[in-house]
Amino acid sequence: MAEGDDWNTQIINEFRTNEGRVGGGFEGAPMVLVHHVGRKSGKRSVTPMMYLPDDADPDTVYVFASKAGAPTNPAWYYNLTTAGRGHAEIGTEEFDVTVTEITGADRDRIYAEQARRYPGFAEYAEKTAGIRVIPVLAFHRIR
Repeated sequence: MAEGDDWNTQIINEFRTNEGRVGGGFEGAPMVLVHHVGRKSGKRSVTPMMYLPDDADPDTVYVFASKAGAPTNPAWYYNLTTAGRGHAEIGTEEFDVTVTEITGADRDRIYAEQARRYPGFAEYAEKTAGIRVIPVLAFHRIR
């Protein structure tokens, strides 16, 4: 197992053991486990990530393809935008979601709020400045 996979597996196990809560650098942060299928490989994956709830719509959360400020987008971003849907775990709930990319002023506003709440996201944006704009995806719960 690759180092990143091992790290993700530890976070996933902690999330599921503690009803959606994890410690360490993520303690107190809203976490989601995102299930997606590789657009080329067809491989099923689960990726833990932080999210920002939509203040006006309890069925919408936002995730950020920051990849910790790397110069490229994470693979899960392409998997989800290609499929247009995924599956999410928040707390003890699991549900299907549609996926849409947020752009322009809405993207900037949502990303700025995430960076205000969690300054690491501001650092990620600094690292990617002039290289790429970190994508913001909206997950809309399917009821």
